[in-house]
Amino acid sequence: MKINWWPWGVLTLICLVLLSFFVLYPLAVLFGNSVVDDGGNYSLAAFIALARDSEFTLAFKNTLILGFSVTACTVLVGVPFAYMVARYEFPLKNLVAVLPIMTIVIPEIIVGQSWLLILGNNGLVTNFFADLGIELPSFYGWTGMVFSMTLVYYTYIYLGVLAALRGFDGQLEEAGLSLGTSPFVTKMRVLVPVMLPAVLVNALVVFTLVVGNFALSMLLGSRVPLLSVMTYNTFVSEMGGSPALQSAMSVVSIAIVAIVLFFQKRVVERKMYTMTQGRAPAPVRVRSGAGLLFTLSVGLVILASMLPLVIVFVGAFTETSGPVMRWGSWSLSSLQRALQAAPEPIINSLKFSSIATLVGVGFALLVSYLTIKKRNLFTQTLDYIVVLPLTISGTVLGIALVQTFNTGWLILAGTSGIMVLAYTVRRLPFAVRNASSTLFNIPDSIEEASISLGVSPLMTFFKVILPAMKASLISAAILMWVTTISELSASVVVYTGGLETMPITIFRQVDGGRLGLASAYGAALVSVILVPIVVAIKVFRINLFSSK
Repeated sequence: MKINWWPWGVLTLICLVLLSFFVLYPLAVLFGNSVVDDGGNYSLAAFIALARDSEFTLAFKNTLILGFSVTACTVLVGVPFAYMVARYEFPLKNLVAVLPIMTIVIPEIIVGQSWLLILGNNGLVTNFFADLGIELPSFYGWTGMVFSMTLVYYTYIYLGVLAALRGFDGQLEEAGLSLGTSPFVTKMRVLVPVMLPAVLVNALVVFTLVVGNFALSMLLGSRVPLLSVMTYNTFVSEMGGSPALQSAMSVVSIAIVAIVLFFQKRVVERKMYTMTQGRAPAPVRVRSGAGLLFTLSVGLVILASMLPLVIVFVGAFTETSGPVMRWGSWSLSSLQRALQAAPEPIINSLKFSSIATLVGVGFALLVSYLTIKKRNLFTQTLDYIVVLPLTISGTVLGIALVQTFNTGWLILAGTSGIMVLAYTVRRLPFAVRNASSTLFNIPDSIEEASISLGVSPLMTFFKVILPAMKASLISAAILMWVTTISELSASVVVYTGGLETMPITIFRQVDGGRLGLASAYGAALVSVILVPIVVAIKVFRINLFSSK
């Protein structure tokens, strides 16, 4: 494949060097530290110690059980929900458009905090039933983790299956019915093979997200040994000591995700499924009992998805005394303390996220253009490396960055730079994929026509390509902003005193039992997330979260 070295070949090499240094190199250091002892000699002692550690074995088993349990629950919620939305018309159906928004807007730390305010030991619902003499089961542990993670991740299944159903040719189902096959058998033979790839692919995504989950596991699963939490605790306890054990745990986490991705590539994607694109069946209007049931089901799912947003704002204005929330007694003390007495986490979040968004979107713009419009051998490699952070949990990424940049000629550990770096690397794949969406629809002939008129390739890029990418870049910037400002798993590993962000502060306040102050920071966090989304929708008229 011929390479046009100037300017695109040179820019590709620059991007490769940067990604290799900030992504591949930290991972290489992490893997290297896992097989080196304190004396610098090759050793598998860390892995042997893990294999003999009963607590690690239990954490490993629990992580897999949690992954399978949450994945199964998301399928049980997402598949029927998608089928119901795709095939039927009923009241409240239009409200399902908010579901993707809920997944993106509400940080996991807010979800965990809010459900603790509702169902925790001093939660609103817990106290209500306690006054009636009814003791609810503890929300901590398996119950809380499976419940909250299902609400966070079921949207992946829902959106994937919904897209498959809307692309399905209804004539195939009609043909089966015309041959005398029962509706149930027809759906099993015709519809299920269409939905299955979407279910499997997105189920594997959910599984990897659950395995790497930190916020909800830490808040709700303190009584359940889990790999992500154990890795973090080992890192904290080994600060300044040998990195072998924390590195070995991180490698195990990466290995789990790698096996899942291998299964996806070798089994799921190679399995032959046939889907005919065509006219989707017209939705059937349901009335009476069925309509009421559908409406109640949708209302319940939407309520559960939106409740954390409501609770976090209510909690911010509620009078508190440590972990005790005096529901019905209103106060501004928590908000005043967060906004006036201790605004540093808010300022840090805004600063780090703004820089990471600018850097990430700019880099994503260049990478997406190179990998789609200027493809060569190097751009293929670039495309592989840029998505690599998707396979790494935030905790593991943070550990790798700290181990790499705490010594040598470039010391970032303990500085604002490592916070921005963690944000950028962690969320760059999302920005790249979002920025790429418009490029597929821009014909090469437009660019070629500009160059043929004497305009340089670089000026053509800025005058022709860049304006056409305006909507996708705004979407990428918003997505980058929303995901970076709510980032916890990587930032909680790399931060030091004075660099606390809102998610870190919320985590620390909840852990310390100061739920009112946590709610105040949570309300501030949600507010700065919602503002750019509202601006994009109302000012720029960008349909960010269409369900159609």
